[in-house]
Amino acid sequence: MTSAHYRIVHATHYRYSAPVSLAKQLAHLWPRDCPWQRCRSRELHIGPPPTWRIDDLDAFGNPLTRLAFECPHHELEVRARLQVEVLPRPAFELDDSPAWERVCLDLAYSGRPLGAEQLEAARFRFDSPYVLLEQNFAAYADDCFVAGRPLLLAVQALMEKIFGEFTFDASATQVATPLAQVLEERRGVCQDFAHLMLACLRSRGLAARYVSGYLLTTPPPGQPRLIGADASHAWISVYCPRQGWVDFDPTNNMRPALEHITLAWGRDFADVSPLRGVILGGGSHDPEVSVTVMPLAEAERHAL
Repeated sequence: MTSAHYRIVHATHYRYSAPVSLAKQLAHLWPRDCPWQRCRSRELHIGPPPTWRIDDLDAFGNPLTRLAFECPHHELEVRARLQVEVLPRPAFELDDSPAWERVCLDLAYSGRPLGAEQLEAARFRFDSPYVLLEQNFAAYADDCFVAGRPLLLAVQALMEKIFGEFTFDASATQVATPLAQVLEERRGVCQDFAHLMLACLRSRGLAARYVSGYLLTTPPPGQPRLIGADASHAWISVYCPRQGWVDFDPTNNMRPALEHITLAWGRDFADVSPLRGVILGGGSHDPEVSVTVMPLAEAERHAL
C-alpha cells in the first residue's frame, strides 16, 4: 500500500459588528510530524497582518502559532494551506495486546517508578475540561470490557458499540454540551463521540487522548467534490504497552489509515481547538469556517 498525498485548505473568517481593538489568538493549524505522516509544505495567510507572531510547540508537542493584533480591525481571516503525505501504519493483530486489566494496573500509581512512556501516557488518564470521569461512562462500556479481554479488542468493541448506538446529528449538540446529555440522547458529532469514548476509557483507568485532524470524504457518485464543504474531524488514541498509541475512529467505526490526516492531540477539544483566543471589543460575531481536503493530483487540477 503506497502513501497518500493531500492538499488541505482550512479557512476561518470572523466579521465583527464592532471594532476589535486588541486580540490574541492561538492556532493549531500545522500538522504535527508523526511516523505515519509528513507535512510537505505549509502556508498561513492572516489578514489583517498580526502585530506579532510566534511559532511554537504546546505542552503536548503540537505545533502552535501565537498571534497578537494591536490595531483596530473589523474582521479577521486565518487561512492555512497544507500539503501532507500520509504513510501506511504498521499492521498488527488486535488480540496481540495485554488484558485490559493488566494495562490499568501498570498505569495505576503504586509507589513504584514509572518509565518515560508510562509517565507520558499517565497524563491522559484524568479529568479534562470536556471529559469528566464518572461511573456511568465506565458502566456503559461494561459489556465491552469483559474479564481478561485483550485491551485493543475491548477498545474496538467500544468503538463498534458507539457507532451502532449513536446517531450523527450536527444540530443535536454544541461544544459545551455535557457528555451525560450526549450519552442519554445518543446523538452528536465526531467531537462528542470522541469525548464519550475517552470518558469510557479513562473512567476505567486507561490512558486515551483526543486526536484532531481531517478526513478525506468521498462525494456521492456522479457529483463533484465541493470546495470548502469538508470539516475538521476527531477521533481517539489509546495507550497499549505492546503497540504504543493506537487510533480508533468511533464516528466511522474504523481504525484511521491513509484517509485520516493528524493535526494535533491533547486531553480533549479544548487543548487543540484550531483557532481560539480573547478579544477586546468586537460586539456580536460568529466564525465562518470552510475546510477542503483533496487528493493532491485532484487539487492541482482545481488549482487549489
